[in-house]
Amino acid sequence: LMRFTRGFALAAVGMAAVTGVGLTATASALAAPHAHSSFIGRFHRTSLVGSTVPGNGDVNPYGVVVVRHSQGRLHRGDILVSNFNNSKNLQGTGSTIVEISPGGHQTVFAHITRKSLPGRCPGGIGLTTGLVLVNGWVIVGNLPSTTGQAATSSPGCLFVLDSNGMVRKIFSGHGINGPWDATAVSSGHLAALFVANVLNGTAAAHGKVVHRGTVLRLDLVFGRGQPPVIRSVTKVGSGFSERTDPAAFVVGPTGLGVGRNGTLYVADTGQNRVTWIPGAIFRHSSAGTGMVLTSGGGLNSPLGLTIAPGGDVLTVNGGDGRIVETSPAGVQVASRFLDRSGSTPGAGALFGLAVAPHGSGLYYVDDAVNTLRLLH
Repeated sequence: LMRFTRGFALAAVGMAAVTGVGLTATASALAAPHAHSSFIGRFHRTSLVGSTVPGNGDVNPYGVVVVRHSQGRLHRGDILVSNFNNSKNLQGTGSTIVEISPGGHQTVFAHITRKSLPGRCPGGIGLTTGLVLVNGWVIVGNLPSTTGQAATSSPGCLFVLDSNGMVRKIFSGHGINGPWDATAVSSGHLAALFVANVLNGTAAAHGKVVHRGTVLRLDLVFGRGQPPVIRSVTKVGSGFSERTDPAAFVVGPTGLGVGRNGTLYVADTGQNRVTWIPGAIFRHSSAGTGMVLTSGGGLNSPLGLTIAPGGDVLTVNGGDGRIVETSPAGVQVASRFLDRSGSTPGAGALFGLAVAPHGSGLYYVDDAVNTLRLLH
């Protein structure tokens, strides 16, 4: 562990950020001074990119990640989206990752079935927001349910897929229990994968709030042409509130993003705030729920989270369809509606988001109409 951490620290100056729901910054964004102008303020319209519904009818798009380099069936500039529900709209049963071009052309990157798995994962298939792309490998969270309700959910796992959409490895155990979101940073053959977990005693509480949500850091090592290996696992966050919910399935720690100096930002959904954990890439113990970056204000059950090129934290609300931009100093510098549908405008519509290449916009999923959209 010490050798791994020391090697990762030596490479930290040139660390590359991995695109995903939790993080879409570049290496320069991790070290650059904060720009005080608003990132989302430079954009003035939203456009439909394409449908996220594949041929098998999966709905409820969750995770979003932008492909930065072409490899296998991954094409540079395309966007991957994971689906959490099946065609009957049962939560925790979605099995597809779709690939959508900037022009809206959709293909199925992966359709994961039990027969296609190289090993065992507790429960069935239900792909979450935890979608990252690191060193040419796609890693996605799996929190399955047999009935579409959290009461019949299982601990799940993380699927590791190659660039052709085949599951090559399964990460389970190690404290992985309801992997709800994820982000990662990499340097050469090393990577730190952060995973938010929401099932630690949640189902047993039958809707009551428990404070057992965790964030794990999985230290990964990549070999040439081989799926990553877990070198060590560290609990860097703990004590987050979590509960089951008939509409949202589970409410708990969700969006993750890594900023400057290895700071990990967490969308603490149940407490309506964003917290931060210092030195998360290198720490050896839990920081609890971390320190509060911002709470209240424009926040309304923040879910998806990503880091803007200048270092600001972007979150989307589960409660009202709004995006909120917060500076590293904790100031909510901007907010705007991305969805106003429904009797409570935009409620339940937003989840995953990712910054477009060169900071030219912001991709986000609209669960209300199962589409990928672009703020630009």
